[in-house]
Amino acid sequence: MKLYYAPGSCGLASQIALQEAGQAYELIKVDFKTKTTVEGDYLQVSPKGFIPVLQLDDGDLLTEGAVILQWIADRHPEHRLLPPFGTRARYRALEWLNFVASDLHKGMAVMFSPYLDADTKKRFADGNLTSKFAYIDEHLSTHDYVLGAEFSVADAYLYNVLSWPPRVNLDLSGYAAIQRFMVRMGQRASVRAALEAERLAAR
Repeated sequence: MKLYYAPGSCGLASQIALQEAGQAYELIKVDFKTKTTVEGDYLQVSPKGFIPVLQLDDGDLLTEGAVILQWIADRHPEHRLLPPFGTRARYRALEWLNFVASDLHKGMAVMFSPYLDADTKKRFADGNLTSKFAYIDEHLSTHDYVLGAEFSVADAYLYNVLSWPPRVNLDLSGYAAIQRFMVRMGQRASVRAALEAERLAAR
């Protein structure tokens, strides 16, 4: 099994989930500027050109981080990385995965855009991201993890995206529950292993 990633990007969540599941995998680093890997043209692997991509042992490819996380969880139900099919908790987990993917992740991507100036990014953050951080902080003020007391792959994705604000000069120090969540996540062996593999520091 191979996981195609770029350091510090959204492949970190998939790595954390694979670590939690005890699943062996090979990391293949993608150079985003050249769209190449040690294997050659990355666009031959993923015409979308995005990461992560999980190549299964039979050669099949999975794309889209939120989908990869669900596949890992469902492949390893003994680790309880998602609630069981059909339960209300399952749909709550999917609700959070979709919120992180469609609102938070896409919103943060704007902050990395080379096509927008600093003032535009600040206005966007104030008008779009601040309310999302407040919503997350309020939720985490009464939950150790997204679903309550137990870790799920939704936490891996949320941690991944919440590690980005310092890179674009967004200060989350005023969100106490988010800060506690980030510390709690940073103490998990899976997170430490994934960060070490990408040569990143815990946030």
